[in-house]
Amino acid sequence: MEFEEALQGFISYLETERNLSGNTVESYRKDLRQFKRFLAGKEATRMGVEDVSRITAVDIRHFLLSLYPSHAPSSIARKVSSVKGFFVFLRRRKWIDKAPLKGVTAPKIPKKLPNFLSVDEVFHLLAESGEDDPLSLRDRAVLELIYSSGLRVSEVVSLNVGDIDESIHLVRVLGKGGKERIVPVGEKALVAIRAYKEKRGELVRKRKDGISTQALFLNRFGTRLTARSVERMIKIYAQKRGLARKINPHALRHSFATHLLGAGADLRSIQEMLGHANLSTTQKYTHISLEQLMRVYDKSHPRK
Repeated sequence: MEFEEALQGFISYLETERNLSGNTVESYRKDLRQFKRFLAGKEATRMGVEDVSRITAVDIRHFLLSLYPSHAPSSIARKVSSVKGFFVFLRRRKWIDKAPLKGVTAPKIPKKLPNFLSVDEVFHLLAESGEDDPLSLRDRAVLELIYSSGLRVSEVVSLNVGDIDESIHLVRVLGKGGKERIVPVGEKALVAIRAYKEKRGELVRKRKDGISTQALFLNRFGTRLTARSVERMIKIYAQKRGLARKINPHALRHSFATHLLGAGADLRSIQEMLGHANLSTTQKYTHISLEQLMRVYDKSHPRK
């Protein structure tokens, strides 16, 4: 089977059966096209581009070696995952007899602590500006909701008006892989959302096509807000508040998890709210300060 045909089959599988996000699918596509270009440039394995069954583990290892030192370990690890996923898929579909993955390993990635804000920094970021125009109220509602419920920025911009039940303080979220979950929403976030919704109609009326939209958060043109716009907005607000370090939507999500854990919430509950498939992903939030650990120890241990 030709590489391109196999690649199209794999991409279709990721989109329809795995139901992965567009960004994730595009990452796979880019990684595998880069692998294809590498093979095309190698005289000894040029036929491998035409027939995936002729690609060997040596070809894959040479490709990965070619990425050093211009690519970060995390980038190389992602490409390893892409190539492995591709060949495992081909083997399961019986398009090849054996996946050529012997000796193909990803580099070790140093564990990084999540970037998060202190409670004081979050309160400073969320301080009321006094502005009551639709966009300012929208920005405040977005910031409050991300911190209140720990949502991903992609989840926030995908929300529709009916996804938040204010009466029971819950938001219905469509997370990664199309998995739905229900997450609590705090009263301060709901107050900000109500204030925004009172002015949301002004943005709806700015749509040039005149078509109504169910999207909760809208841009200045009355269409659904994008993740990129939220990232830019948070950066601007952080600068206005004098917060020196880089802050993005994920930092607010990390802060949500870190502060809950620090206040005594259990990892399983945080895992459920964050929408993590594996508890090991949530465990990165266990970076509580030594001082706090000592307070808990002194308070709780019977023979301290």
